[in-house]
Amino acid sequence: MNILSFGASASKHSINKQFAHFVADQFGSDKTSKIDLIDFPLPVFTVDEEKENGFPENVHLFLEKVYSADLIIISMAEHNGSYTAWFKNLFDWASRVNTKFFTDKKILLLSTSPGPRGGIGVLTAAEDRFPRHGAQIISTFSLPNFETNLDASLGILNNDLKIELEKIISKVKTQEL
Repeated sequence: MNILSFGASASKHSINKQFAHFVADQFGSDKTSKIDLIDFPLPVFTVDEEKENGFPENVHLFLEKVYSADLIIISMAEHNGSYTAWFKNLFDWASRVNTKFFTDKKILLLSTSPGPRGGIGVLTAAEDRFPRHGAQIISTFSLPNFETNLDASLGILNNDLKIELEKIISKVKTQEL
């Protein structure tokens, strides 16, 4: 199974990137591509930019990663209740190349934040939006209070959250991808 994981943020120390990669590691696949969206810089999308310069190469590079994956693990970072500007810009460009760029893609949709809501606002927005671009969201999970609930070496520290995520991962592993 080819797995693609990323945090929907361009922060160098993104907790959502850390969380997406942590969850990807739980699958034990040797075909996991962990990407950092900071490696896909793009001009701000406008119709004028597209007309004048076409589609930036980084959009195509990102879409190649998406197209080659059987499972995409995305941890959504929340800024003011919605997508980060960096991710939204990438999403806008990608959807201009192919409106249904998530077609036939199974997505495990995650979110985390330093606070008690765990990015639930952006998770809900993505859960509503991504299927319009062809995504099959197979499960969602929100991890609140990132700093107190996840340790890189020990895993999820809150037992209830740990059990919930383990059940989701087990469910995803048993589905035919």
